[in-house]
Formats: sequence, C-alpha cells, structure tokens
Amino acid sequence: MRASGFLASILMLFGAHVAAAQTPPQSVEDLFTPEHQNQLVLEVEAAIAAAQAAEGVIPDAAAREIMDKANIRYTPIEEVRREYAQVRHRMVAILNVWKRSMSKTAADYVHYGVTTVDVYDTVLTLQIRVSIRHLIREMRAIEDQLLSLAEAHRDTPMIGRTLGQHALPITFGKKVAVWASVNRRNIERLEEVAARIERLGVLKGAVGTHLGLGPEGADIERRVARSLGLAEPDPADWHGARDVYAEYALVLALIAKSNAAIGEEIFRLQMTDIDEVSEGRPETAVGSSTMPHKANPSRSEALIHHGRTIPRLAEVLLDDVVNAFERDNTSRPNTVVEEITIAASDMLSDTSVLLQRLEINKAMMRANLGRTDGLIMSQRIVLHLSNDIGRERAEEHVRVAAAIAAEGGTSFRAALLADPAIGPLLGDQIDSLLDPTTYLGLAGEQVDQTVAAIRIARGNDKLAN
Repeated sequence: MRASGFLASILMLFGAHVAAAQTPPQSVEDLFTPEHQNQLVLEVEAAIAAAQAAEGVIPDAAAREIMDKANIRYTPIEEVRREYAQVRHRMVAILNVWKRSMSKTAADYVHYGVTTVDVYDTVLTLQIRVSIRHLIREMRAIEDQLLSLAEAHRDTPMIGRTLGQHALPITFGKKVAVWASVNRRNIERLEEVAARIERLGVLKGAVGTHLGLGPEGADIERRVARSLGLAEPDPADWHGARDVYAEYALVLALIAKSNAAIGEEIFRLQMTDIDEVSEGRPETAVGSSTMPHKANPSRSEALIHHGRTIPRLAEVLLDDVVNAFERDNTSRPNTVVEEITIAASDMLSDTSVLLQRLEINKAMMRANLGRTDGLIMSQRIVLHLSNDIGRERAEEHVRVAAAIAAEGGTSFRAALLADPAIGPLLGDQIDSLLDPTTYLGLAGEQVDQTVAAIRIARGNDKLAN
C-alpha cells in the first residue's frame, strides 16, 4: 500500500473539491441533468485515478492530469452526444471525448480496470445522497408550516369523524399535529436509509470481486468512497441484491401516501357540503369552464395523484431486488430512481403550496359541530349520569332520547329533559353539557406536546444542511 505525501495531499484536496461539487443544485431535477451527471462521472473517474495512484497502481502524473481535467468543459455535451450516436455506449462516448483533451499517458489510465456499472452506480449513489438532503430540507420546511398551523388552531374546535360519521369534537390543531408527527417520522426514515445508501460499495467490479483493480482493489475502493464523502463501503457486493435502492423507493412511497392522506383530507373538508377549509387560489384562476361558481381543488388533488403514482414506481425497484446471479440490471433501475426522486420533490412542493394557501373556515367548523343537534355529546351525557344511575342504565336512557330526536319532531335536548328518569338529573347543566366546544379532551395538550417533541427532534437531524 503506497501513498506519497504529495498524492495524499492531492487526495485531500480532491475530496474537498468533490464535496464542494456536491452542493445541492437549485432543484432535485437539476441534479439529474445530463450535464450534472456527466460532471459526477468525471469526478468519480478522477477519484478512482487518485486512489490508484496512491496505491501505486498508476503513475502519479497520470492521476494528476485526470484530476485536473475532471470538468465537463473537457466533455462538451453536444460532442458527447455525437460520439454516442457512433459508439452507442454512454460511458465510452464520454471517455472518448474526454481523452482527446489528455496526453496519451493520462488517457491510457482513465477508467483503468473499472467497469461502467460501478461508475454509474456510484454516480447514482451520490445523486441519491444529495437528493435525500434536498428532500429532508423540503420536509423540514413543511414541518415548519404544519407546526405553525397546529399552534394557530390549537383550540379551534371542529367535529371529529370516524367511518365518515360525526363522532366527537376535536380541534383542527390536533388534526394538523398528527400530520406533523407523520412527517417527522418520515424525515427520520429518510435519514435511516441515507446511512445505508452511503455504505454501498462503489468499486467491486463486474462480478463483485474487485477483479480489474488488482490486489489493492478493496483499499482503492475505500479511498474512493472516502474522497467522495461516502461512508466505509460494505465488504459484500450489493449489485445482485438491490434492497437498499428498494428501501429508498419504499420510503418515498410511504411519504407519498402520507402526503396523499393530507391531500385527501383537505380535498374532502373543502367539499361544498362540509366547507371547513379551502384552497386559496389566484384571482385569475378558473374553477370550471362551464360552472363559474366552482372553486375546484388543485394541490390536494395533485397529492392524491402522487400517492398513486410514486408507489407504482417504487414497485419497479422492489421487483429489482429479485435479481439474477451477480448482476442482472434488466429493469433499468437507475432511470426509475431518477423518476421517483424527481416525483417526490414535486410532491413535496405541492404539499408546501397547499399548506401555504390553506384557508380555515372556523365559522363552518363551529356550524358543523351542531349538525346533529347535540347528538355528538351523547357520550358526555352518559358519563355525567353514570354516577347517579349507573352506566348501563344511563346508556339506555340516552339511546332512547337519541332515537326520539333522530325521528324528528323534537330536539335531543328536549328529549333528554322529557325523560322523567334523567331530565331532573340534567336540569340547569344541560346546555353546558351539550356545548361541544367545552368537550375537547386533551386535544390542546396533545398539540403542545407534539410541537415540543418535534422541535426537540429537529435538533437531532443529521442531514438538515
């Protein structure tokens, strides 16, 4: 194992150069442009050359020239495309163009003993690594929106619904706190899978035995991973067992379903018959081409769509776990990783815009609490009466009163007071007992505790920057 002081310093400088080059672009989509991908290919090739020189496999001078020219100005995109039209191989096309800028000595040691799939899988690992950081930043921004919304509506009463029916009162802040809690767990899931992504081996060769790199292959791989800012590679080859890519995709699928649940809830809450929230829209937006009164949902509908399409992409990568022999690669998984990552970023953007535009109709929430004329407070009435007449007897009398009110002709309040067994026990307390705004349980406290717990957890995020 050989590493001159000069080469060691060059490796350190190269690692810093790569770290700077991996600064997240303006969007996840930018990360997957041909120009950016080609730049990453050159940086991976340069990292390999530097590591090989440090191990005495290739000349120092060749490594220095390769590192010095690891920039896409030496591989103009149109020239690479013309070359690809001739050779029909993306790696060969880039290398052929790149080598024209080099001395014969350096050109002879470009891509030395390396397989194409290793380089592109390393590039993809770097792209996923940066993408996860970008996605987490987007999710933390959504988290800020959710926490603010939960706190603002900590005590805003609304009806809680189960199986599509009015159940018991809650607060809108309590509902949003649940969304925020799910979002927080999804951030943690992304961080967990990121740690495994960074351990994927980068240079194990065609069948995963480091053939081509020689006896120093494992050391070269470790040096390359370190210079690219990745973790210590797993010793076992992963190319025939692509479970980590599948895990990444499944986490994105779960995030998509979680955000689709928010979209579905907001979609339903803004129905004309409920009207508790609405998506604010630009003044120039048209709801319907033929029905001017409509203000159709937009971003909430988009989230429902993402919740259906992103999991389907994840299925492709899940299928790829069933791979043949040492390396099959029949499903073009790298393309699917790109598609699902960009789709996930688009979904998070839609979520953020939806929350930003969300308008809360407190008056309608209050009105809907009274839609059942007090029937939603039957549990409270039973609990109040239980100390005097026992729970079972209280439940029977309240059930009869509720049935009478449901048949029409009298209110639930009147039916309760008309019952000679329980009417006198309710007396002057009936109106306060039937007030849903005073029967919210620990909804407010749940909001406080959830917000506090999330804010503590945010301080532990490893990939926030």
